[in-house]
Amino acid sequence: MSALYHATTLRITVGSHNPVKIDAAKQAISLLLPNAEIICQGMHAPSEVAEQPMTDAETKAGAINRARYCEQHANVDASFAADLYIAMEGGVDNFEHGPATYAYMAIIYQGKVSIGRSAQLPLPQAVYQALEQGEELGHVMDRLFNTVNIKQKGGAIGLLTDGKATRGSIYTQALILAMAPFLNPQVFNTTGG
Repeated sequence: MSALYHATTLRITVGSHNPVKIDAAKQAISLLLPNAEIICQGMHAPSEVAEQPMTDAETKAGAINRARYCEQHANVDASFAADLYIAMEGGVDNFEHGPATYAYMAIIYQGKVSIGRSAQLPLPQAVYQALEQGEELGHVMDRLFNTVNIKQKGGAIGLLTDGKATRGSIYTQALILAMAPFLNPQVFNTTGG
């Protein structure tokens, strides 16, 4: 059984100041470990990819880069030290079935990285074309739906599903799934130890 189940307090550093991402991380870990006190904080963590990642590989790299930055920064500034370093990176890609948006999750626990990916949301071709021209999804959706800063609220997901799903709900689910290796180390351990 994972030592996480015995934790009374867990500190999380999220690679973003976006309240949707911070809340999703806290919600996911609280659901998995309801007996632990969850202390969750955000910090600026560069993705080192484009502001609007346009490929699956770039999106995944952005999440990993943000999580690693959090872990490395904690070695410099102890106020960011945590048990879990979590990052989320939203991206888009044009798949065989059409353009879609999704997000990658990167979680670091005891130096090991676990990667998760959210469900994907189909995007209108006109939205994808605006993204190809260099715009960011949140800005395109704000213009299309006459909203303000939707990316720190329900996101494109909330707008296109009439609020039945939100950016936060999708992130929470993907984070729960990405935690599986850390909750079950005995079955994920491939070294035989």
